[in-house]
Amino acid sequence: MGNKIKYNLKNVHAAKLTKAEDGTYTYETPKAIPGAVSISLDAEGDTSPFYADGIVYFRSVSNNGYSGDLEMALIPEWFRTEILKEELDKNGVLVENATVAEMEKFALLFEFDGDVRCIRHVLYNCTASRPSIESETKEDTIEPGTETLSLTADPREDGLVKSRTGDSTSESTYAEWYKSVYIPQAQEVVQALSRKVAGGVKGA
Repeated sequence: MGNKIKYNLKNVHAAKLTKAEDGTYTYETPKAIPGAVSISLDAEGDTSPFYADGIVYFRSVSNNGYSGDLEMALIPEWFRTEILKEELDKNGVLVENATVAEMEKFALLFEFDGDVRCIRHVLYNCTASRPSIESETKEDTIEPGTETLSLTADPREDGLVKSRTGDSTSESTYAEWYKSVYIPQAQEVVQALSRKVAGGVKGA
């Protein structure tokens, strides 16, 4: 049985993306970003209608990924240094320098609670802008401040945008979601692996 509802963002992770000269993509091991508050990503893309016979004869739809915001309690230091390219000086002070090269691309992993099982997501080609600096004075009660990253999740050059777990996702894939960035497998590869496993069990 599948989920009927979703709620509660949690388990946000990021994994730095590297593209080799031969065009292959590799990801580092995902690292946790604790303190997730909210995520809001809008789909990017245009629709272009073609008219013939007095009607919309054909409509092309482009997929340009997603853009939006990730709000969290506090951006961890490792994300600031490894992704946003801030530098730690010899005294352990974080330094932002306008001459530093562009920020790193990364995969973003996260999940939503469901009434049956959490729905796990990965966006494969994300960039983040520098967060704003803001806070408020303390009044009678302490209201924790948050930090917000503006995110853009573009398609990779091979077209890959995102993946998410579904009702039939295997237990092993689901359990290992945050151990490494999931890379889709062609259906014929999955079927071949299934046949191999079944044959091994039969011959045991």
